[in-house]
Amino acid sequence: MKAKYINPFTDFGFKKIFGEEASKPLLIDFLNALLPLTNKIIEITFKNAEQLGQTEADRKAIYDIYCENENGEKFIVELQKAKQNYFKERTIYYSTFPIREQAEKGDWNYKLKAVYCVGILDFTFDDYENEPDKNNFIHTIKLKNQNGKVFYDKLTYIYLEMPNFNKTEDELQTRLDKWLYFIKHLEDFQTIPSIFKDEVFTKAFEKAELAKMGQAELENYEMNLKIYRDFKSTIDTAFDEGKIEGKIEVAKTAKKMGLSISEIAKLTGLSEREINNL
Repeated sequence: MKAKYINPFTDFGFKKIFGEEASKPLLIDFLNALLPLTNKIIEITFKNAEQLGQTEADRKAIYDIYCENENGEKFIVELQKAKQNYFKERTIYYSTFPIREQAEKGDWNYKLKAVYCVGILDFTFDDYENEPDKNNFIHTIKLKNQNGKVFYDKLTYIYLEMPNFNKTEDELQTRLDKWLYFIKHLEDFQTIPSIFKDEVFTKAFEKAELAKMGQAELENYEMNLKIYRDFKSTIDTAFDEGKIEGKIEVAKTAKKMGLSISEIAKLTGLSEREINNL
């Protein structure tokens, strides 16, 4: 059966639903459902998704979505389609950019606004294979001391393991449950389930409906979907043991698919120089 709605795990689909100006109400609703904020987000501003290091030797950070709320708090939202070596390290590195950009010239008291890094993962962490919580789909990480007490509460990492989210429609209880069910099953829907009848989700389905898109958007999406399927298949095989050979094989495949050097660097962890030399 032909899909009626876009696949949100493609770059095109993810940014169509959450990364456009018209998508702000959807992103705000999703973040409010996910994050442990004292005050709900009222407004957000999209910021430059490409962050440069302080020197030419520093590596770049290219976010899927980077935004700021009305209180100056920063939010990085990343979609990760397949396993990647050092993915956690990359998200931690990425979080240093919104921290450093808050520095003020001259005298400054070092007071920082909170930074939240959200990773929506189309795979599971191997770390939890033998842990009691291996079936949990959400992992919230903060800096803590040896007694488990939070040392610094303005830096939060949240990883959503989508393959572990297995709730049925009847089991959905929270707003976050609904959003994760929407993201995981959107491409399979032919009609809008009754649980999604409110204004925000109605808007989300409208933005995701393929029939409402122009020819140029449809062609862009179809190309994106093919890249997603081919690349995920390649990466799942090549990254099996996390070897450098696997990284190189994935990078070669990505170059053939037409991905940019910066995109390949983000996906594989290889440097741009290494990729250019392939």
